[in-house]
Amino acid sequence: MSDTLEITHKEHRLVQLAQAVIEEEIEAVQALIARLDASFIKACQLFLHTKGRVIVMGIGKSGHIGRKIAATFASTGTPAFFIHPTEASHGDLGMITKEDIILAISNSGQTQELITLLPVIKRLNIPLVAMTGKVSSPLAQYANVVLDISVSKEACPLGLAPTSSTTVTLVLGDALAVALLEARGFTKEDFAQSHPGGKLGKHLLVRIQDVMRTGTAIPKILADTTVRDALLEMSRVNLGLVAIVDSHNHLLGVFSDGDLRRTLDKNLPVQTTLVSAVMSTNGITVQPSQLAAEALTLMDTYRIHALLVVDAEHQLVGAFNIHDLFYHGVM
Repeated sequence: MSDTLEITHKEHRLVQLAQAVIEEEIEAVQALIARLDASFIKACQLFLHTKGRVIVMGIGKSGHIGRKIAATFASTGTPAFFIHPTEASHGDLGMITKEDIILAISNSGQTQELITLLPVIKRLNIPLVAMTGKVSSPLAQYANVVLDISVSKEACPLGLAPTSSTTVTLVLGDALAVALLEARGFTKEDFAQSHPGGKLGKHLLVRIQDVMRTGTAIPKILADTTVRDALLEMSRVNLGLVAIVDSHNHLLGVFSDGDLRRTLDKNLPVQTTLVSAVMSTNGITVQPSQLAAEALTLMDTYRIHALLVVDAEHQLVGAFNIHDLFYHGVM
């Protein structure tokens, strides 16, 4: 019994430690909010007016955070990439042009690998934005703009491992990226262009013409067809509906599972009743150029599982169901 209590106590202590770390880092981030001043605005203006790329640099944990910041910048409309300061000293500095801007990250502001590069950066007259916890450090003195990432203490109980400081740096990087995104008028479609392979890219880029069934895969019949033959066509394609068209392929209506139930409720003979007498004429349709995500919203709103696709002249050009959207990664 005592062993059980001891284990429980240890487990509770783990939760307490985790809570303390989170609270400490929340406090550090909240303190950062008050420091978003004219320097933040100036940094944003420098990034916005740069004709080249944002070159992010950092060593150690600052380097790891820097890589993420560069990736976030690049995916939200601000061209950026990460260069390791050590590699920069051995040739990679040649990747930087005079049209670029440097975002250097160092909590101490004294990282030797960065300091070594400062005279060269100054000579090339490349703008430098510093993110540092020491606003009087050598890095800060060289910088055109200094963004203060100082924290009162690290969340690490030893005060050694970068914890609160790296969190604040990451949050400030996100704040810059989002502010620049808004200032550039960056849209969801722009974001999707740089994420074509992911779920979000598919959700934003895939259009109905990319997922719809065409040709003989479209269930359709003429208006003078019986309900019986409409059911056969519906079963052939298995979309849960059949389109009713005229001789010129213009959509006149749709016959669905719901229409069939209503037909049977009225005791109408399926062998002789024309589908034009029981079809729905106000069915929801979409056009090929619409985003597939829009169709998904319509299907969810109206609780339907399939849609017909028409062109600008209301000619039937396609059909699809919820499974087609799933297959193409839209949902």
